[in-house]
This record gives sequence, C-alpha cells and structure tokens, in this order.
Amino acid sequence: MGYMNSQFRTVKPALIEHRKVYRHPVQIQRAAIRQHGKTGKAGELVDVSIYGCRIACDSRFRASTRLWLRFDDSSPIPATTIWCKDGHIGCRFDEKLDHGLFRSLTLISE
Repeated sequence: MGYMNSQFRTVKPALIEHRKVYRHPVQIQRAAIRQHGKTGKAGELVDVSIYGCRIACDSRFRASTRLWLRFDDSSPIPATTIWCKDGHIGCRFDEKLDHGLFRSLTLISE
C-alpha cells in the first residue's frame, strides 16, 4: 500500500541500459562512413560493442540506411543505421564484430 503523498511525487525515468551488451567508450578520429554509390564521410567512433556502435558525424542518415563503416584502416564493415540524432548515428553491424578488431579498437582508446 502506498502513501497518500506519493501519488503527487514526480518520478524521473530509470537510467537503465536496454542493450544486451555494454558499449565501450572510444575516441577514434579516423572513422569513415559510406553509403552504396556515394562518397565517404568522416566521423568519430564514440562507443562500440560487438553488435553496434555510435558515431559522431556531420551527415544525417535515415533509419534503416545501409552503410559501410571503416575504423582505423580496418576492412569495410557492413552496418545499418538504427537512429540519427544531434550529430550522432547509432548503427547495428550486420555480423558480430571480429574479436581482434574489437579488442584493438577498445585498447586504442585506453
């Protein structure tokens, strides 16, 4: 049973991470984003997990846009945009990120 005064108290949203895997913060200047048939755009990888990443960039992309991502001279990584807001895009990789590449990206930022 609740207290009478609790029904008027405002409650802030919970700070719960809804992702399955923690995203590791990174700061890599050399990230490239390219749509099929278009020129590449520069960006900065902000955080990464084995399933996706967030990139800071000046370009805007629609949700479900197919992209090729490249981080620090890696091979192209196929991905799909999930969201684009405030100069950042959230991407989901088509396949899990290679363990060696993931390790090198997270070790560079430490």
